[in-house]
Amino acid sequence: MSRNAKIAAGGVAVGIILLIWLPWWAALLIVLGAPTAAYLMLDSSQRRRLRRVTRKEIGH
Repeated sequence: MSRNAKIAAGGVAVGIILLIWLPWWAALLIVLGAPTAAYLMLDSSQRRRLRRVTRKEIGH
């Protein structure tokens, strides 16, 4: 299993656990808010590098 697949599987497991224990809107807020907060904490050069790598992976 690749590293990205392990991360995705972990994210799905955490999402399911959150949906069981929290109301759906709170779980959605956490699932969407955590990556957004992490992205906003990057400085501008790190954001540029992340966008460049993401574009290169999808074939642009």
